[in-house]
Amino acid sequence: MKYKRIVFLLLAALLLISPTTAAAAVDTEELSPPPEVTYDPIPADTDPIPDSSVKSALLMDGETGQILWSRDADTQREPASVTKVMTMLLVCEALDEGTLKPDQLVTASAHASEMGGSQIFLKEGEQMTVNDLLKAVAVVSGNDAAVALGEAIAGTETAFVERMNQRAIQLGMEQTHFVNCTGLPVEGHLTTAHDIAIMSRELLRHDRIRAFTSIWMDSLRDGEFTLSSTNKLLKSCEGCTGLKTGYTSAAGHCISASARRDDRELIAVVLGAADSKERFASAAALLDWGFASFRTVTVTPDGPIAPIPVIQGKQPELTVKAPSVNLLLRAGDEGKITTQLELVPSVAAPVKAGDAVGHWIVKVDDQVAAVLPLTSGQSVEKLDFQGTFVAFLKNLFSNRW
Repeated sequence: MKYKRIVFLLLAALLLISPTTAAAAVDTEELSPPPEVTYDPIPADTDPIPDSSVKSALLMDGETGQILWSRDADTQREPASVTKVMTMLLVCEALDEGTLKPDQLVTASAHASEMGGSQIFLKEGEQMTVNDLLKAVAVVSGNDAAVALGEAIAGTETAFVERMNQRAIQLGMEQTHFVNCTGLPVEGHLTTAHDIAIMSRELLRHDRIRAFTSIWMDSLRDGEFTLSSTNKLLKSCEGCTGLKTGYTSAAGHCISASARRDDRELIAVVLGAADSKERFASAAALLDWGFASFRTVTVTPDGPIAPIPVIQGKQPELTVKAPSVNLLLRAGDEGKITTQLELVPSVAAPVKAGDAVGHWIVKVDDQVAAVLPLTSGQSVEKLDFQGTFVAFLKNLFSNRW
């Protein structure tokens, strides 16, 4: 009995002089370094449109943003009316924010009514709802409708174009500079196939736009003005959801085309086609090749992840969070996926929620397709002296001699 008291007093004294804070929580040095990604789903030396003479082209996966194929996609070119993808994006964002209302009446200015090219022949002072103007932009590429919407948002077309350029910077469209909101020819109005795909993908995040870009025929002014889509892929390409055509003599025939099949959406951009037939044929071929050649799957770890013990924590263990990943695969590789977890054996408190505690590896056959972090699911504070002492007592008397 005397021996037990001596041990007890010595341990209590050690607790009194021990520090109660810890600087480092998780020692990830116990883990092996994460491997490099080696799996590439994109076949090398592939040209889905070998007979096409289009100047620039690109195919993007709408879910992941991954580029599936490209040709001269970072060279600046005139986009013609494909410019209006950004115009429509800012309109959709204004609608989401509530600064515009779908049934809000917009009064056409003299400047809007003077636009040439594709138009719905707005007259100065004519009023039309935001929804009808957006429909006019999406279906027949109305330049006057685009300017009227820009003025409704920013006051003037010039101010609206400033917002377009600011949004382009935010999206990482590094090779884009807009001078107007219509795409009518003007010096310095340039972008790339890559940047067009970026803003097209962002526009497609707004489900409301598909209600307009998928229209084949409609009307305005109580049926007096007929709208017929400039996007012929709506009739000829399976699952086509839009998005925007364009043409000027300088830009050639252009399109940003989107299609959805089996819950997958792809975006094909074509710039500088020789004629409208080549534009639509090239975009359709890219979309067909993309849907046939790739699959997108959502991967999660196999089964639940066991909690990790916490040393000197107010909780004895913590949960582990693992993100899912949308993985782009070659068609046929869906059944070849395996996952592997690597976790630290334990962590020392304090631990913050989100601290790295390991990683998990996704493989296709023997190739690494993704490496993702495993993180702490909650914060765990370190035991203070009182908590440590109570834990010591519990441990002492639960293990009686």
